Amino acid sequence: MSVGLMLVIIAGAIVLIVKRFMGEPVDARDTFVTPLILVGIGVYSVTKVEDLSGIDIVWLVIGGVVGIAFGAVRGTTTVLFERDGHLWQRYTVKTLVVWGASVATGFGVSVLGATMGMHHDAKPITLSIGIGMLGEMLTLGLRALSTGVPFAPDKKAAARSNTYGQRQEDNSYLDRFLNNLGHPGSAQPRDRDFDPSPPRDWSDQNHSASAEARYDNRAYREQPRSDRSPTLRDGLDWLNRARDRRS
Repeated sequence: MSVGLMLVIIAGAIVLIVKRFMGEPVDARDTFVTPLILVGIGVYSVTKVEDLSGIDIVWLVIGGVVGIAFGAVRGTTTVLFERDGHLWQRYTVKTLVVWGASVATGFGVSVLGATMGMHHDAKPITLSIGIGMLGEMLTLGLRALSTGVPFAPDKKAAARSNTYGQRQEDNSYLDRFLNNLGHPGSAQPRDRDFDPSPPRDWSDQNHSASAEARYDNRAYREQPRSDRSPTLRDGLDWLNRARDRRS
């Protein structure tokens, strides 16, 4: 990896962490689709490596397990809350600790792999990032789905709305998939002159209104407590309910 690319990755990671410490909307595409795309690109790059050996495969699997594990843990440390009618996330100190531990562990695995004869090109950076995001998707995604709160407005739908001057009511394929699971999907883009409601943080014990008051659809009525950020247990409970509804 070139020094320039390394600096770009470090700068991008710093910007991402700072933004999420301040609070950032949870986008459905970024949460569920981007990790799969990055992993796909990474796997394709690995298939193009010449003289790929069994050692490369073994250390790829080890690195993948480590990356998914740390990503999954990282996804349990963020705070989820509702603002402006859709879901937001905020990093915590625990998240930063997990980030640091995952980077150190990943570096150690890479060094050990290189010592054992792993090819440098056999572990592309897109695969490493994608695997970590995939692990985070498993836990953060479940927690987000368990809230029943819409994800942030789709960026492409918002762009179309601004371009054509009208709201796009048609759902994307991802929203339709989420609707089938009993989740409202992404929120509709807001009008520019709309006065957003004040933030509503689940970590604040003063806000205890149930999700039933926010959604009329019966499929959205089974929600976790709204006076705290949802846990992985809430996500697993939601998954069981969704499975029961489909059976």
